[in-house]
Amino acid sequence: MKTFTISGEKQTPFLHWLADGMKETFIANGYTYACIPEDFVKVVFHFIDPERPRPYRRKAQATFVVSVMEAKETPDNVHRFAYPYLIRSLANHLLYILHNRDGTTDIYFLTPEQGFYKLTYQKGEEDALFRRIYERLEPLAASRLVIDNDFYDDLPEELWNGDDATNSLSEAGKKLDRMNLLPAPFPLEEYLTPRDLRHLKKLYGIGGLSYGNLSARRDGESFWMSASGINKADMKKVGQDFLLIRGYDDKKNAMRVSVPPNITPKRASVDAIEHWMIYREHPEVGAIVHIHAWMDGVKATEINYPCGTIELAQTVARLVRESEQPSRAVIGLKNHGLTITGPSLEDIFERIEGKIIPQVPMS
Repeated sequence: MKTFTISGEKQTPFLHWLADGMKETFIANGYTYACIPEDFVKVVFHFIDPERPRPYRRKAQATFVVSVMEAKETPDNVHRFAYPYLIRSLANHLLYILHNRDGTTDIYFLTPEQGFYKLTYQKGEEDALFRRIYERLEPLAASRLVIDNDFYDDLPEELWNGDDATNSLSEAGKKLDRMNLLPAPFPLEEYLTPRDLRHLKKLYGIGGLSYGNLSARRDGESFWMSASGINKADMKKVGQDFLLIRGYDDKKNAMRVSVPPNITPKRASVDAIEHWMIYREHPEVGAIVHIHAWMDGVKATEINYPCGTIELAQTVARLVRESEQPSRAVIGLKNHGLTITGPSLEDIFERIEGKIIPQVPMS
């Protein structure tokens, strides 16, 4: 059942109009409006007060929350100003609304992966606006997250201190730092209450928010990958910084991770499902790097699916498959960044040197 609801306080006539239009559009496209939210609602439009931004505490991972906020003034840097509201409201997406002096309205879309783009509306374009909002959000809301981990303390003792592959990952992380391609992890604790942090931890296992990741094949069945929420410029410890990914359990919808005994492991990167699909299909791929940057002339996904979804992983895997040389592909993730394959991490860095554009184009 495709259900949605609307929560929060709509403080202005424009927000009431926007809520009514989105409600009509989603209903017209087969969604059912839930007046009283059940334990599971697929999509929530959550209107927040800029002065007191309160989160919508979803009860299930699969609930897609879109926070909606109307600005009172135009900040110098919209993304920098609005992004904390996305985090504070525990949302998957933020619609940040700015009214311009010329009578137009800009609606900015922000994602946790730092995707940032806008639609511009002017009076008389109502139908087009609501159609575009639906087309932007519905595929994301319908996507399936793979963020659970099954940890097994069965890592062979000879790997407890790593191997050549983890050494290469450590060096690659330092290279990314020297290339200024490792944005600082977002300081969740500065914007969320302890209660909200506990809620995120319980629902998603999130302990930190960082960007980009690296992996290196160990054998035909497994690969090492940087863990979630860590400083990738200083990776040292197996089970904390490096995780051995052994596969994907479709029944549990979880990644299988092998760690040393007597350790509290970090979680696997949400992109592990994407890396797993690529390694499984292409034995010649020995390493993968994901960065929030861009290169000219890359083939890119058409929809900016959230990180950690089956749909994003399948789309990237398909583009790798269709590339001229899958073992040395560079794939763009719309409004997000790049996934780059190679026979080795060294090969990847040799190919991208001098070609990286730090700013991801948004559309």
